[in-house]
Amino acid sequence: MAITITPEIKERVYEAMMLRRRNFDGTNGQFARMYGLSGAIFTRIHNGEREGVLSPLKWLLLAQEFDVLLDSRKWKTAKTDVFKIIEEEIIFCKINSKARIFVDDCGIGKTYSAKYIARTLKNCFYIDCSQAKTKTQFIRLIAKSVGTEFKGRYYDVKTSLKIHLKTMNKPILIIDEAGDLEYQAFLELKEFWNATEGFVGWYMMGADGLRAKIERGISNRTVGYAEIFSRFSEKFTRIVPIDQRERSNFYKKLISDVLEANNCPSEQMNRIISRCLINDNNGGIGGLRRAESLLILS
Repeated sequence: MAITITPEIKERVYEAMMLRRRNFDGTNGQFARMYGLSGAIFTRIHNGEREGVLSPLKWLLLAQEFDVLLDSRKWKTAKTDVFKIIEEEIIFCKINSKARIFVDDCGIGKTYSAKYIARTLKNCFYIDCSQAKTKTQFIRLIAKSVGTEFKGRYYDVKTSLKIHLKTMNKPILIIDEAGDLEYQAFLELKEFWNATEGFVGWYMMGADGLRAKIERGISNRTVGYAEIFSRFSEKFTRIVPIDQRERSNFYKKLISDVLEANNCPSEQMNRIISRCLINDNNGGIGGLRRAESLLILS
């Protein structure tokens, strides 16, 4: 099936791209590298060329990268309590070049919030560790994400990445799905913290598996875990209450905030919330992914 990208979609991709460009301090060539483009191609797009510059597949990949939807459905951003605490901590880490860990339930909007903040905050970069689990993949993905050279010898990539990060103006790296990192990849965080201390902010995110991984590593005295935990403020940030009644109230407000932002009628909203709050066999509550699915089905 042929991919069709309309002129309107291309223009929206360009507008989203330029918004991201304004939040990046590097050169046009470095910015282009972040998205798999050459500096010459980026210049042509910036000068108004659209046809024949990129393949339809590349336009589609850029649309996904910049959250430009191909249909009319748009999940509007709600400044939920989860969003606010993640934004507050990311800004703190960025301004002060510090590091923190946010670990909490799945489906509460952690990743959505992080991606939105990365698109709108200057020199803020989102890293999805589920796509780069080994140490080589992980470091190359960081290098690509911040616009420095990510090909060539691994040692050279690491060296240039450290230099590049220290020359930027208050960069912050959001390390999402950090629990997916292999042990050797996880250890690289210690090396990069040491090499860039005082220059770079770090924000690690994950679900309960990340907490268990770190706590188990510390308990077993596995090299690196205690040191990394110390550098990341020696605590986990969590917002979802443990008490079941408080959890239910938290999720009710969370889902309500998002549905209201998306203009969901009150009767429909109440039905969706009721279905999300029904516990599963493990006592879990349906989060925002379930709410979105129910909203679409409705």
